[in-house]
Amino acid sequence: MMTIAEQIAIIRRGSVELLIQKELEDKLASGRPLIIKAGFDPTAPDLHLGHTVLIQKLRQFQQLGHDVHFLIGDFTGMIGDPTGKSETRKVLTREDVLRNAETYKEQVFKILDPEKTRVVFNSSWLNDLGCGGMIALASKYTVARMLERDDFHKRYTTQQPIAIHEFLYPLIQGYDSVAIKADLELGGTDQKFNLLMGRELQREWGQAPQCVLTMPLLEGLDGVNKMSKSLGNYIGISEAPDEIFGKVMSISDQLMLRYYELLSDKSIADIEKLKTDIEDGTLHPMAAKKALGRELVSRFHGAGAGEEAEESFVRRFKENEIPDEMPQADYKSTECPLLLVKALSDAGLTKSNGEARRSIDQGGVKLNGEKVGNTNLELNVPGEYIVQIGKRRFLRIIISDN
Repeated sequence: MMTIAEQIAIIRRGSVELLIQKELEDKLASGRPLIIKAGFDPTAPDLHLGHTVLIQKLRQFQQLGHDVHFLIGDFTGMIGDPTGKSETRKVLTREDVLRNAETYKEQVFKILDPEKTRVVFNSSWLNDLGCGGMIALASKYTVARMLERDDFHKRYTTQQPIAIHEFLYPLIQGYDSVAIKADLELGGTDQKFNLLMGRELQREWGQAPQCVLTMPLLEGLDGVNKMSKSLGNYIGISEAPDEIFGKVMSISDQLMLRYYELLSDKSIADIEKLKTDIEDGTLHPMAAKKALGRELVSRFHGAGAGEEAEESFVRRFKENEIPDEMPQADYKSTECPLLLVKALSDAGLTKSNGEARRSIDQGGVKLNGEKVGNTNLELNVPGEYIVQIGKRRFLRIIISDN
């Protein structure tokens, strides 16, 4: 049987802060399975690796024998978490939230054990709270304390609007902990205020306060900014195997080690050995990166998918093989001259004409194997054109006669 110290070592792996460790040790000493909570607002349909930092930690709690509650904030999702926002977020419709929630349920079980996971929706208790209950909840906290939050404070001092419903968000998230009697809640470092709110409200309801575990915000492919779909530096867990593997291979060696710590199933000891082997030259970083790519692809696409993605990567990028399957854009000769940057933007390979031009300026675009140097390049002749952006993105352009 695992000792408390051994459990704490696994729980703290990759984390930023554990509040309060002595309280958690006492809870673990009771011998009962602890109620572990993590909440996810379904504000977008797809999850990326940044989201899975918390989900991977939940899986570790499952492996330790604890009771994991995967909380889908279908109620809070309609409010919108104000954390880190400089302006009020757009309110989602219930239809949007429920549609996204269904995709979350499908995606998380690529990591979590469905038989050991309780998927709960906070609308199941918040809808019953009613106006009276919401007013009683709001009475537990002051406006002054709310304005201590960095994001609220900045918006207040710069005279940016703060809607009243945004003050309700941390209160409601805290009340979720009351509703499920959480022993520990985990979240990103940007969620600390909200997580601590759960402790305070549990005291108000006569419960033992939950412990709080904060996890780092995963850097995206650029190694600098938080992984985000809006920045384009993300790896989506529903992306194609080749795309996931290729993106993993593009990260820096240092970022690879961080991904191992936060995302891999390897033990702490195995990861330390991996680091040592890389440092002393026993293991090449490229081999370690391939192993990480195989692990992540197989996690999201099934056994063997990682090996197939690696083989495809070797063929395509080591032997300069153009993939058989790629997006295709069809045009008629009457649409010529066709500006290349517009074709890339229209096909979704870049977010805008401006991004396409920047890619060309940086030497990252090839047309039929030749580097493109002219941002105003036009295609005028009917035929087939293969465009490559970076190492992984391809587009087949077909211009037909009328």
